[in-house]
Amino acid sequence: MCGILGIKSTQKLIERKTANSMLLTMQHRGKDNQSIHILNNQTVAIGHARLSLIDLSLSGNQPMCNENQTIWLSFNGEIYNFKELKVQLEQLGHVFKSQSDAEVIIHGYEEWGNSVLQKLNGMFAFVIYDENKQHFFCARDRIGIKPLYYAQFDSFFIVASEIKALIKHPEFNKEINFESFIKYFTYRYIPSPNTIYKNIYKLPPASYLIADKNNRIEIHEYWQLVPSDKKYNSNIDNEVYQRLKLSVKQHLQSDVPLGIFLSSGLDSSTIAMLTQENNYNPYAFTIGFDNWEKSEHKQAFIIAQQLNIREYYEKILPNNTIENIYQSVYNYDEPIADISIVPTYEICRFAASKVRTVLSGEGGDELFAGYHWHKTYMSHLWFYKGLSLFKNDSLVEYYAQSMAMGLFNHSELTKLLPFNLYKYIPDDVFYFYRKHYIKDIHPLKALQYLDLKTFLPELVLTKVDRASMAHTLEVRVPFLDKSLVEFMFSLHPQHYFNKQQQKYLLQNILKSKIPQNILNKPKQGFVGPDSFYSHKLFYFQHLKKSNLAKNGLIRQETIDHYLQNGEIWKLWKILIMENWFNYWILGQLNSKENFLIKNLT
Repeated sequence: MCGILGIKSTQKLIERKTANSMLLTMQHRGKDNQSIHILNNQTVAIGHARLSLIDLSLSGNQPMCNENQTIWLSFNGEIYNFKELKVQLEQLGHVFKSQSDAEVIIHGYEEWGNSVLQKLNGMFAFVIYDENKQHFFCARDRIGIKPLYYAQFDSFFIVASEIKALIKHPEFNKEINFESFIKYFTYRYIPSPNTIYKNIYKLPPASYLIADKNNRIEIHEYWQLVPSDKKYNSNIDNEVYQRLKLSVKQHLQSDVPLGIFLSSGLDSSTIAMLTQENNYNPYAFTIGFDNWEKSEHKQAFIIAQQLNIREYYEKILPNNTIENIYQSVYNYDEPIADISIVPTYEICRFAASKVRTVLSGEGGDELFAGYHWHKTYMSHLWFYKGLSLFKNDSLVEYYAQSMAMGLFNHSELTKLLPFNLYKYIPDDVFYFYRKHYIKDIHPLKALQYLDLKTFLPELVLTKVDRASMAHTLEVRVPFLDKSLVEFMFSLHPQHYFNKQQQKYLLQNILKSKIPQNILNKPKQGFVGPDSFYSHKLFYFQHLKKSNLAKNGLIRQETIDHYLQNGEIWKLWKILIMENWFNYWILGQLNSKENFLIKNLT
């Protein structure tokens, strides 16, 4: 994992000190080497903060270029099939100067142009500057594992791994996007392609962007997942097992030691088992909570013993919760109201003290229907003997209710917001879900597709990237291998979900390795005791005199109502936004400036 930066100007010269200061905001993403190249008569800059995992030599440093220095690359991520692609390219006459997977992208772009994206299997975000075409070619992986943000203002086009690099530019004017501000309360995150700021955008997953010599932008989608309900006569357990094992093998490629995140869940247990079956003995990292009956560390220890894996355990204390809520404001750039930000931050910090990269189980619930909303829906379906209670758009409403954790629908938003913000409330507050809803497939598969296109990239993977990169740790996700995702989304749900067992296909794979009482344990999220989040006094201290309310963004009387009635999850969303606002808006302004709410009156 690394931090990438690209700047292109059509009028003004790019100052090296400006580019360096922007790259410095992402030094946590790569501390092994930071470098900026200024090109094209000081109108282009490309920068890179490197975390060395493959080819630790200086030849792997970036920005990296081709032989005649007409193509420059800054790349974040891993290409798991880079060795095969390197052989192909060498046979076509390309000469390599390093053992890095990044160099494959450069020569692949020389040979295949934009179509190089069809060849890449991995997690990635990158920016290429093509001197001959005088344009930026930027791309993001198919699922959205690696982030990429871009901004346009004045004569500048800028692209970076994190928003904090973009807003560091001295000519960027920070203005809140009020439509995004409102959507956050509905979704717990801000849906792509927008961000919390005007003029800053996320490049969606499976997309590439071209910024031409005049900084005109084109965005294209290069991959589409097409779900189906295929039924196989044969048992597919072995097919899934072999695909998973191959994916884990590919994700184990590294020139430094690897670890795994280990809970008592099926996903991390599967990865732990398959690392062993690929003849690799990883470090296993587990965190837990004392005096909490749902803490998973004891069962994780049993799994580690069964698999003969070296386990490291650390306990989270209540004080860590408060501290990490504040720390997350800086790490996450924009508000994300996920209660697992604290344990995720803690386990990444703990793992980073031992290793540079870990494998994790993100994506397992999306592929094998492991979330509670999957089980609830299927229970209704079986109870009513195959007659779905949810038809067409009502399934979207069900999904929105399941995801909400303190739902802010249209009615609730009008209570929360002052009148002058009503015009920013969308007519359809669940439009982002509806956009990705597919009607003509099995409803469970439709829910899984919604997970893959919304919840997973927008919240889960964003959370993991920021928490891990805050500690210069790379997290790899074998469940999200392209071929595995495509295969699982081609299957009818009967192959991996039945009345007796949720995710029973994974249970079949694990049953000879893991004790049955652990396999049958109900799923729980990677969170902590409710007491960590439910102290009314904590919310009262931070929200009784809200700066959001003082600046006319929400109603103080509504916050007071939530405090009085103990509506914790709504308060949690407000608290995260409050902390973001205090740090990134109020805390960044000079004393002589005022925060101006624009376009409200």
